[in-house]
Amino acid sequence: MTFGARLLIAMVTILVVTVLGTMVAADRWLRSSIEGSLADEMQREARLFGIALPDDAAQLAPATRRLSTIGNRRLTVVDSTGRVVGDSEFDDASLALLDNHLTRPEIAEALATGTGVAKRYSESTNRVELKVAVRAWPGVVRVSAPIDQVDAVVSDAQRSVFVAGLAALALGIVLAWFGGQEVARPLRQLAATARSLTAGQPLSYPATAIPEVRQLVRAFRAMQEELASRMDELLHGREETSALLDSMLESVVAVNQAGEVVFCNTALRRMLNFGDADPIPNLRELFRQTEARQVVDAVLQGDAVLGRELTLDGRVVLVTARPLPDRGAVVCLHDITSLRRLEAVRRDFVANVSHELRTPITSIAGYADILANDAPDPKTATQFLEVIRTNAARMQRLVDDLLDLARLESGTWHPDVQRIDAGDVARAAWGPYAERAETVGTTFAIEVDENAHLHADAEALRQILTNLLDNASRHTPPGGHIHVQVAAVDTGTSVIVSDTGSGIPAEHLPRIFERFYRADPSRSRSQGGTGLGLSIVKHLVESHGGHIDITSAVGRGTTVRITFPTLPPRRPALD
Repeated sequence: MTFGARLLIAMVTILVVTVLGTMVAADRWLRSSIEGSLADEMQREARLFGIALPDDAAQLAPATRRLSTIGNRRLTVVDSTGRVVGDSEFDDASLALLDNHLTRPEIAEALATGTGVAKRYSESTNRVELKVAVRAWPGVVRVSAPIDQVDAVVSDAQRSVFVAGLAALALGIVLAWFGGQEVARPLRQLAATARSLTAGQPLSYPATAIPEVRQLVRAFRAMQEELASRMDELLHGREETSALLDSMLESVVAVNQAGEVVFCNTALRRMLNFGDADPIPNLRELFRQTEARQVVDAVLQGDAVLGRELTLDGRVVLVTARPLPDRGAVVCLHDITSLRRLEAVRRDFVANVSHELRTPITSIAGYADILANDAPDPKTATQFLEVIRTNAARMQRLVDDLLDLARLESGTWHPDVQRIDAGDVARAAWGPYAERAETVGTTFAIEVDENAHLHADAEALRQILTNLLDNASRHTPPGGHIHVQVAAVDTGTSVIVSDTGSGIPAEHLPRIFERFYRADPSRSRSQGGTGLGLSIVKHLVESHGGHIDITSAVGRGTTVRITFPTLPPRRPALD
């Protein structure tokens, strides 16, 4: 039910109760007032009649009837014994039949106090009468008047009050309706404003002359402004929190009690290969591995999980999960795959360096001990010293290669780019291996395109070609062929080193540039390789902005293709 209808019903109820109450009160008050006035008047008449009555008892009855016609009242005369000696309503013969009136209340009261008033039903006249008796003559004079006169006056008054009440009720209904509309209209507009507020639509506040409703509108406006301010603060804080979480490297996901995802940052989507608009499944479906499911079940049951290391889809993640007050949970996943890979690389590096150094150190220590303790003949000593020198040189090469690789990986070295003659650099790099190659019948050829203009660091190119030619000479059997070609290409200049050696199995090619990786470890160590050459070559080429790739087939040889850009940015070399 609307407020206007409630107000109208309330006003009508109040008006009806007021009119009925007024009619009841008016009836009682008016009846009491009229009866009181009538009783006073009848008392005065009774006293006058008492004075006017004759002393002769024989004349009382006719005098009573005569006086009654003057006052238009019923007049009754009772002696002190209660016998009716005169009554204007009865003749002389009938007076003897009337009952003794000594017990009548008004008669008894008049004899006792001088005046008596009573309203009662009269058996002699068969009607309700107002009776006023006064002590007079030798007994009591009583004046009676039918109450019908009072009822008629009261009825007329009640009709007037009823008509006035109906008019007031009608006027009140009209005023209540207009008043209800006047109050309900701004309230309806205020309710519409509240709905617009929840829907995010423009707000319109009602204008009203009612002070209380106007205060309500002002309070609502102030509440809306405060709510808007708080909402802006919350949105700003949420945006800041969202931006902060999205900028985190760690993956963060918040779920409700059922495990449904309510928030996740960009890092989680990236880690689990979800697009920006892709829905994230339930946390229990997201982490299906047994250990991960145990973490999910534990945190959704209210237990915190701190620093649990798990493997998810080939990734190593560190999981921290805490329950939320609403029985949900927030889970943070830190991808430490690269860290574990670096730790593995570090372990492998230490193991490889230790392994590479152990053999020459053992040889040096063993031969030096023999020289110190056994005093061999000069020829044997010379042989031992040569072994010591060779292994020391091998250790020196390993240390130099490690230092070069560390300098390249740290980014502190930049090529001193200039135009160079690749043919001269290739011939200089081949020099240390020419005699050995000639001995075993390995042929070497250099082909330089006259249109090729190579821009590179001369020392870096020498080191690149030295490593590549060293590998080629060690893996090319007697009678083989090693070829260096310098040619112009669309993106710059390419340097190609090819051989007809033993070749590299296809399964080893993806890892050929890793440090200490050897396709044939035993053979490489026996020939003095450190396992760092190709890794150094790759870093040197990439420092020039170029790229390198290798193609090989077992028993058919290997081809290394290096491409240098036309003219990379020139930077000063850093030592």
